Amino acid sequence: MRYRLTFAVGLVVGYVLGTRAGRERYEQLKKSARQVAQNPAVRNTAESAAQNGRAFAGKAFHAVSEKVGEKLPDSIGERVRSLRERGEGAEDDWGTSNT
Repeated sequence: MRYRLTFAVGLVVGYVLGTRAGRERYEQLKKSARQVAQNPAVRNTAESAAQNGRAFAGKAFHAVSEKVGEKLPDSIGERVRSLRERGEGAEDDWGTSNT
């Protein structure tokens, strides 16, 4: 019961402080977040992280499918083999640009 009361008091205090900050502060935070998201350095970092993630996921997929692919039932094994073949030299479907 004590935890519920503490949570409720925290919720009320947060609401009161949030309403005092008002819409103006919200708009300031939103504008700052938009500026950070549009920063070329941030965008390049996010892009390189996405490319590194794709490369790592591809390596992990091939490593796992090579070790486990032959021990699966035939229907699943065939699907893994087709995905493995499709992955070699194919374009990615992740929706990020290659800039």
